[in-house]
Parts: sequence; structure tokens; C-alpha cells
Amino acid sequence: MRKLLNNFWVFVARLVLRNRYIFLGVFLGITVLLAMQWKYIRMTYSEANMLPKDSPISKEYDKFLSIFGEEGNLIVIGVEADKITQAGGFNRWNQLASELQKFPQVEGVLSLNTIKELYKDTIHQRFATRNFFPQEVATQGEVDSLFPKLFNQTPVYEGLLYNKAHTTLRMAISLRKDIVNTAIRKDFILKDLKPLIEQCQTDLGVPIHVSGMPYIRTLSTEIITGEIGFFIVGALLATCLVLLFFFRSFRAMFISMCTVLVGVMWAFGFLGLFHYEITILTAVIPPLVIVIGVPNCVFLINRYQQEIQKHGYKAMALQRVITKVGNVTLLTNLTTAAGFATFIITESSILKEFGIVSSISIMCLYVISLCVIPIIYSFMPSPKPRHLKHLSKQWIGGLLEGIERIVKKHRFATFSVAVALLVASIIGIYRIHISGSVIEDMPKGETFYDDILYFEKEFGGIMPLEITINIGKKNGVMRPSTLQNMAKLEEYLADIPEISQPISVVRLVKYARQAFYNGKAEYFDLPTAQERPFVLSYVKNSDGKADMLRSVVDSTGQIARITVFMKDIGTEKMHHIEETIAKQTDKLFPSDQYTVRLTGKAYMFTKGTDYLVGNLIQSLLLTIVIIAVMMFYMFRSFKMVIISLIPNLLPLAITAGVMGYVGIPLKPSTILVFGIAFGISIDDTIHFLAKYRQELMANHWKVKRSVYAALRETGISMFYTSVVLFFGFSIFTLSSFGGTKALGGLISTTLFFAMSSNLILLPSLLIALEKSIANKKTLIEPHIDVLGEDEEEEVKNEKR
Repeated sequence: MRKLLNNFWVFVARLVLRNRYIFLGVFLGITVLLAMQWKYIRMTYSEANMLPKDSPISKEYDKFLSIFGEEGNLIVIGVEADKITQAGGFNRWNQLASELQKFPQVEGVLSLNTIKELYKDTIHQRFATRNFFPQEVATQGEVDSLFPKLFNQTPVYEGLLYNKAHTTLRMAISLRKDIVNTAIRKDFILKDLKPLIEQCQTDLGVPIHVSGMPYIRTLSTEIITGEIGFFIVGALLATCLVLLFFFRSFRAMFISMCTVLVGVMWAFGFLGLFHYEITILTAVIPPLVIVIGVPNCVFLINRYQQEIQKHGYKAMALQRVITKVGNVTLLTNLTTAAGFATFIITESSILKEFGIVSSISIMCLYVISLCVIPIIYSFMPSPKPRHLKHLSKQWIGGLLEGIERIVKKHRFATFSVAVALLVASIIGIYRIHISGSVIEDMPKGETFYDDILYFEKEFGGIMPLEITINIGKKNGVMRPSTLQNMAKLEEYLADIPEISQPISVVRLVKYARQAFYNGKAEYFDLPTAQERPFVLSYVKNSDGKADMLRSVVDSTGQIARITVFMKDIGTEKMHHIEETIAKQTDKLFPSDQYTVRLTGKAYMFTKGTDYLVGNLIQSLLLTIVIIAVMMFYMFRSFKMVIISLIPNLLPLAITAGVMGYVGIPLKPSTILVFGIAFGISIDDTIHFLAKYRQELMANHWKVKRSVYAALRETGISMFYTSVVLFFGFSIFTLSSFGGTKALGGLISTTLFFAMSSNLILLPSLLIALEKSIANKKTLIEPHIDVLGEDEEEEVKNEKR
């Protein structure tokens, strides 16, 4: 098997180098074909559902949408009432509402000039409606006479249209449900809505606040689009500077950048080929390809230059780059790809797409770099002595000597520090809390972020939470007992400070009683048993009764809906509120008579966060298991698997501990870090152990001598690649989104500790466990050999 694999890599090297033009033509053709798929790339216009489509919670939400329609189609506009209570401001505010109503994308506008007043038509014994405000006023006196009536005598609109305590007004725009998740929504918001609001804000001379899920999603998508280019340029610039600093060669830098740019083009091509949308996760794949691909280039170029320095023959050096590095880099890329591929099992579409494209792109980039870099160097003259100077830099040599000294003389201190860090990390891990927040990861410096906080303060939030009550009988919603219990539930909900005033059929029935008593505010309540026949007789005779109830009761009168808007409070508080609401509904609506369900975007987000956190922990464990199996397949030794895992699991524990100490919560954006970082950090371990195994054969199974030799030869590449990865991932900390910042910052932190662990702890473990692992069976008869035939012959000759 060993000989077969060795012959395979020799065959690959000869095939690539003897058919250079064919391989370049194939890569060029694939690149062109994938570039043709770019036209299918689209930005996401829908809100990602983190739950599987067939989960009971998703099905319940879909059922709710089928009955009541899209609930996330509202855009809200808020302004302080002081300016609007002046005649000029009143007219300008109404003008804005009228202009918005004319757009075909708008289903309706709820504002001062569109709200209706319910009054009693005694002639026809019915309720009728009339405009509450005129479209335009001529004098200040007209306005002064109307606003006290709105604030003091119309509680039906409190919390919906105005905040009486803070004298704040709100306008609500309902977008057409069929365009909410399309590009039409984006064009309307960016090209029509924003300019109108900006002009109105200028005319009024006061800030106008805009929010709502369609608005937030649109502006977030625009920022994501802008950041894709920024990250690509930033990753290229950061890696270019690091490569130039280490290699001091524009040639090496240029070859590396050309290679990873081809990988980026392929990554975009796969997104188009699979018709995947650009989301906040798939947007980071192209710069990820750059950051992860450059280490491949570093190892290949370093090996080529080391071979040239050793014997000076370019053809032999190029062949050995493929035969010696090909197998090892295959394993390192497989482990990295495995870290991403495990996201595929989560059943979350956004994570599944991210896992598929990233893992495929990483493996394709491996093939590109393994073939293209030797081919490009085959057309170039051999490196000059100045190109090889970096291999013997004094500061690099001093760094490696310092590491070697620590491994030789301070192993006990190394193990003591590792144990202390592990204990401290475990303590920190117990301080981590799980948090899912809609706005927590949003750009803090953007105006729409401040507007979200404004609406939370003034109107209780923007995230809808829906409670549906199925009475089980046609028209059962209007039974007195049902309405009374709904009113009790609403009173309970109104006392929860994290949510807004409830909206339901109860509010309409209360308003009908108020209208029956000629609009007196003190009668805004449910009808008594004596009043009920008279009030309902007026309701039955009213035109448009079905339209009034359509948004709060289903067409059969069997299912009622209570809507509240929640502040962004995170999953922990949300779970507590869900439990208290469930207890209250169980008390008021016995399960043998009613079916009560919670749903809505706020509820879906909480459950989606719980689902993702649980599944991402499973995917992390799966990543560790898969990589452990790969390591066992490579070394055929459980002891070596344990030794290889310890230096890479410790950095994960340290990062988790840091999260606990500094208060970074566990959420989908932060738990992603561990699987990715583990898949990348294990690469250094593989490179080191592969070289260590080679040195054992050359050094007659002397572990210490082999460890130091492996450290001197692979230490440079390990240090180079770790620095490249550190600065490459650090680019993501410049993102506007908290989740992307966490991805960059935490992965950079983990890789820094992983570099230190693999350079110091791993060699120390090998020496400390020398007696139990230094034997041919454990180390020299693995299933996969990293030695080519030529190198194996060299080792045998040296042994002789």
C-alpha cells in the first residue's frame, strides 16, 4: 500500500510537470465556465429560517402565515409629535403618507390622515367610520383641537399610532406581501422610500426614525454587499504584506496571489452554479478562501526553495514539491474542509450552503495550488540566493532556537502552564451564557441600529410575537368568555416591560363599545352582559365588519390572533417570557377546550438560535471525531491521535474561557469559530508529525533528535502560515457586523494559541512520552506514508 501511494504521487508529479500546458488549459477552461455562473449570484432578500422546514415550529409558523398572511411586512416611521402638532408639520407629515400610498409596492399606510374614527349611526343603527384628521389644515387652531382628542380620547390607537407618555407619533407602511422577499422591496426602500423620508426630514427639521424588518434586512444586505469587496481586498493586502515581509520576493507573493484569486473566482462560480444567495455567511467565503489558501502556497514555495537550497536542481525540486508535500497538504486541506463540511448536517439552509461551498472551494484550491505553483515555477529561472535568504534569517533562527530551548529545558513549566490555562479556561467556560439577539450583531454605527433602539423605547420593539387561540368552534372568538379571557391575557402581557401593547380583536370590541357611547374614553372596555346585545346589533349592521376583523380573526371566526412587538432581549429572557406566557395561557385557556400556540418572528428567532447552538455543538464534536479518524488512519496509533489532538483542543478551551471572562455569549456566530479553527489549527500538527516521522527513520528512532530536527525544518513554515492566518482572519474584525467580527477575532485568537501549542506543547509531549511511542510499528508503518521513493531511498542510505 505504501509503495502504491508513493508511486501515485510520483505519477502525479510527472503527469503535472510533463503536461503543463494541458493542465493550465484545463484550469483556464474551468475558471471561464465557473465565471459564466456568476450571473446567477443573487443577494438574499428573504429572512433566513434557522429551523428545518419540516420542524413542528416551522410548520406552525407556515400555518399562521397561510391564515393571516405575512407578518414581517411592516415598515414603521417615527417622529416627535411637537413638530407635527404645528400646522405646517402636520400638512407635511400627511403629504408623506399620501405620497407613500401611491406606490404600487405599498398595500396600505396607517397614519394621521388615514386612521378612521368609529361613530354610532343612530338612523341606520350601525357603526360607521369617518376620517379622524383632515388631509390638510389651514390654521393652527384646527390642529390644536384635534390632537388632544387623539391623545386623550382614542385609546384604540395608543401604542399603535402614538405614545402618549412621550408624545411620539408613528406611521406604519404595509408592503405588499408578494414583494417582501424580492428585489422589488430593495429597490423601493433604497430608491423611493429613503429619498422621500430624507426630504421630509429636511423639510420638518427634526429627525425621522425608520425601522421594521423589511427595512433592516434591506440596509443590512447593502452593507454585506459592500463588505464582500472590502474583505477580499483587505485579505489580499494583508496576506501580500505578510508574504512580502517573510519571503522578500515579489515573485513568491505574485504567484501566491494569482493562485488564491483563481480559487476566489471558483468560489463565486460555485455560488452561482448552485444558485445560492449571498448571505452574511456565504459573503465571507471568498476572503476565507484567500486566507486559508495562502498557507498552501507558503508550504509549497518554502519546500521548493528548501530543495533548491539543498541541491540546486530545479526539475528535482519541483517534482519533490508534489511528491513530498502533496500527501501532507491533502490531509491538512481535508481536515480544514472537514471543519466546514460538518455544517452540512445542521439542516439549516444558511449553514448548509456555507458548509458546501466553503469545503468544496478549499479542496479545489488545494488542487489548484498543488498543480499551478510548480507549473509556474517551471517556467521561471531558479531562485537566486537573495530569494533564499529568508530561510536562514537570524531572527527566525533565534525564534526557533528559543522554542527548542523551552522544549529541551522547560518541559515541566510548559505542562504546568498548559494545565493552569486549561483549569482557568474551564472556569471561564462555566461563565458563558447562550444569547440569540437580532440586533446584537448588527452594525452599531449605522443609523438604522439607533432607530431600532428608538422604537424599542417608544413603542416596545419591532420583532413580532404572535399568539393564536383556536376556539374549535365557528365564530367562537366573539363569545363573551373568550373575549374576557383574551382581555385578561392582554392585561398580563401589558405588564411585561419587554413587549408592546397587545393588538387583537379585544381592542376593536372595546372601541365599538366606546363608539356606542358616543366616543367617551371611559367606555373603552368590553361590553357588559346587558350592553352586549345592543353593541353587537350595531356591529352586525355595519359595513366593512369583515375588513375590520380580517387581520385579527380568521375567516371562520374560530382562530383569534394577539400580536405584540418585542424588544431585542436575547434568548435567555425570551425563554423566561415564553414560560410565563405559557403558564398564563394554560390557566386562561384549558387545553381540552382551546389550542394556543406561540409563533412569529421573535419566537422563530429564539427557537432557531437554540436549534443552531445545539447542532453546531454536534458539528464541532463531529469535526473532532472525523479529524481523529484521519489522524488514526495516518498514524495507526491511538497514542499519536491523543498527542495530536491535545495541542489543538487546548486552544479551543482557552478561547471558550476567554469568551466567558470577557462576556462574549455563545451564539451561532461565535460557535462557528470552534469547528473552523480546529480544522485549520490541526494542519500544523500534521505537517510537524509528518516531518517528525521522516526524521525518526533518518535518526534511528531517536525521538529527541527527531523532534528537534522536525522543529527546525517545519517551524519556519508553521510560523509563516500561522502569522498569515492570524492577520488574514483579523481582517474580519473590521466588519460592521458583530458576528463577522467575532468570527475573525476569535479564530485569530484560537490560531495564535494553536501556533504556540503546536510549536511548544506538541514537541514537549512527544519527548515526554518517548518510551511509549518510539517504535517502528507505531510511527513507521502507517497506512499512509508521506515519503516519496527518492526520499525513502535517501533515508535508507543514511541508515546504512
